[in-house]
Formats: sequence, C-alpha cells, structure tokens
Amino acid sequence: MSGRQWHIGVIGGSGLADGIGLETAQDIAVCSPFGAPSGPVTTGSLGGVRFTFLARHGAGHAIPPSSVNYRANIDVLKRCGVSDVIALSAIGSLREAMAPGHMVAVDQFIDRTHARANSFFGPGLVAHVSLADPACPRLSALLADAAEGAGATVHRGGCYVAIEGPQFSTRAESRMYRQWGADVIGMTGMPEARLAREAELPYAMLAMVTDYDAWRDDAAGVEAADVFALMGANAAVARNAVRRLAASLPAVREGSPIDTALTHALATAPQARDGRLMAMLDAVAGRVLR
Repeated sequence: MSGRQWHIGVIGGSGLADGIGLETAQDIAVCSPFGAPSGPVTTGSLGGVRFTFLARHGAGHAIPPSSVNYRANIDVLKRCGVSDVIALSAIGSLREAMAPGHMVAVDQFIDRTHARANSFFGPGLVAHVSLADPACPRLSALLADAAEGAGATVHRGGCYVAIEGPQFSTRAESRMYRQWGADVIGMTGMPEARLAREAELPYAMLAMVTDYDAWRDDAAGVEAADVFALMGANAAVARNAVRRLAASLPAVREGSPIDTALTHALATAPQARDGRLMAMLDAVAGRVLR
C-alpha cells in the first residue's frame, strides 16, 4: 500500500476547534445521503497537516447520544477526504486506577446500544467487516504519545462499554460491566467505531475520565454538572494533544490494513445489489463498488 498525505478527522466537543490555531480555517456546511450530520465541519491546517473537525453533539451540545446521526457524521468525513479519524470523548471509569482527569486510549468496545443505525450496509448490499480490533493501533499510539506530551496521565488500552443513555447507569449495571471486563463507560463510542471501520477509516479514541461511574458503595452517583465541569477544565489539554499529534505525524502516511477493510467484505452478488444503496455508498464503499 503506497503512502499518502495525512488528513485527520476529529470528532469531539463543539468548542474543540476554537482556539486550536487552525490555519486557513473554514466552516463548511456538509450533507450526506444518510441524513443530516451533527453540523458543519471546520477544516484547516495544523503544522502543515490537514484537520477537519466535527462536533459530535452539534453547536451548543444540542443533540443527545441516541440522536446523533453517526452514519452521516462518518460519511461526511469520508467525503471530506479524511484518511484517519480520532474521537475525543468523556467517559466514566469502572477501575480505581483510571481516575478522573486521566485519559484512556481505548482499544476495545462492548456495544450495549440498541436504538441506533449501526451499519451503512443492509438489504440489497450486505457486507461483513472484521471488528476484532476496532481501534487502529498506530493512530492510538500516536494519540497517546501526544496526550502524554500535553501533560496528561494516559492509560494505553481499555475496554469501553457503550450504553444507550441518556441516563447514566444504575449501580447494578455498573457492577455488571466491571464483571464483564469493561474498564470505562460512555454513550457515543458505538456505533461510531463500527462505522469508521466500514468506511475504511482508521479510528482511535482518546477518552477523558470525568467520574467513577456508580459501582462504588461509598460514593454518590454520577452528576452531569461534575462531568461538564471536568470536561471544561481539561479542554486545553485536549487541544494541546491535537496540536502535538499534528507535529508528531510522520511526513508520509504509510498505508494501513484498515484502508482496505472492505476488499473481501461484500457478500451480495453484483447482479443482486441495490442500485439506490450503492449510490448512497459512493463515498464509504466507492473503492470496491466501482
């Protein structure tokens, strides 16, 4: 696989791109055949590397986790030409060692969501991608290095259980997830990571611990105000990590196996494929449908 230029898509908070120092920044309204994305993208350069930002919850955090159009968000990033996607997210901790204020480079997911479109494919065009290792190890390592350089305490690896929300989990659920082997908990990692893989986009998540979920007997449950306060306090660290990532990327992006995740994934015979769905997938799967 030959090298190409880096173009990093960033999915995060609504104010993440503000003050990060993007050169030639532009806000661009984007559209997708899968519906409306969370909002416009902000694109520009950091240290000579193209970055495109998308606020997962829209301007002013108006979109709850279950209503985020994850398919449209990934689709428009693919249409913008991004080569890789990093996700910045808030999480609760299920492990004592992963303390509030720490960051976790997530490498595994358990999907407990149930009300979200979780694939670009469907009747008329069936595909099965491998998701054994949902996070890109190369991108995750670069992102973890950047966060450590920004002064964060980073845990390299962790299993993220994605819940539907918008409520936080019960104590019984929180303890069950610990028994399952989950390390952190959030509401947005899935189906985002699934869809990135279907779109052949290497994906890495740097998640900030905001609380110890509800599993500790001697502590109160999670309160949104505390979560938001810690997120705001650590916004500068997240911006610094993104800037450091830009500075640390190799000059040439060597190919990744994820770039060709769909090569052997399509199950539907060409003569049985749905033309309308094929047209919708011109960005996501155009490489294998042409």
